[in-house]
Amino acid sequence: MKYKLSLIAFAALTSVAAQAADWSDTALTYRHGSKFAEPYGNTDISKNIVGLTHVSGYKYGTNFFNVDMLMSNSKDPASSGSSEGAREVYAVYRNTVDLEKATGKSFKASGVRGLGVTAGFDFNTKTDVGYNSKKEMFVVGPTLMLDVPGFLNVSLLALFESNAPSTSTLVAKRYNYDTHPMITMAWGIPFSVASVPLSFEGFANFITAKGKDEFGGDTAAETNIDMQVMYDMSSAVNASKNTFKVGLEYQYWKNKFGNPTTATVTSTTAGPGAFAKTPMIRAEYHF
Repeated sequence: MKYKLSLIAFAALTSVAAQAADWSDTALTYRHGSKFAEPYGNTDISKNIVGLTHVSGYKYGTNFFNVDMLMSNSKDPASSGSSEGAREVYAVYRNTVDLEKATGKSFKASGVRGLGVTAGFDFNTKTDVGYNSKKEMFVVGPTLMLDVPGFLNVSLLALFESNAPSTSTLVAKRYNYDTHPMITMAWGIPFSVASVPLSFEGFANFITAKGKDEFGGDTAAETNIDMQVMYDMSSAVNASKNTFKVGLEYQYWKNKFGNPTTATVTSTTAGPGAFAKTPMIRAEYHF
């Protein structure tokens, strides 16, 4: 019940902030790759990913929201013996309060644009052959906003994560991991090559182990880096700047969702699927 109330509170906050937005950018995205992997499952999984991203600025800070629909091929089946691929929805929300805007006190320093406090959540639901994830994660912590072209934010967040999977050996019952920290970076840096408008964008999450998993095994520290180089092709189709973007994306995800890539004394390996190295094509339409 407390998780549902928290989700409602965050949704209300998003609505209020959106109504008072000073600026905003909303985009439809499409990604495709054929080298996805899943812990305890297969590698070389093909996925089509359709997403909606919204970022906006308001009087005291910024909002970021993204929801993806991930559609796997049969190498990540929806159920045992099925030729249909798994389906997953993954949503992320972050609200960062800029402390200078909120307090009137400057936090600028050499190389530092400002200081903020970030809070938000991750939520997913997946239907697949093995785990059927129902993740809920709430985050809070300080954010350092570095002074670069575009933006580069570095946050130290406390993660409050739980899941309620349903497997062949586990009936759905919400399980809480240990509270654990994450250092996360998010960036969007414009540049050009021979007058071609490009941008380097992405995020990197470095997450400590989160205690025991639902089955009593040790979890592992997790590294998830997702980055892309995007080309603004808007002028080529007579559209406004930053309307149409295409590019190449790469995801490096070791010990995916905290599942160990290699076995230890107190845990078993989640197999090669716990270490994904995935190139993708990416397209965006901003409106």
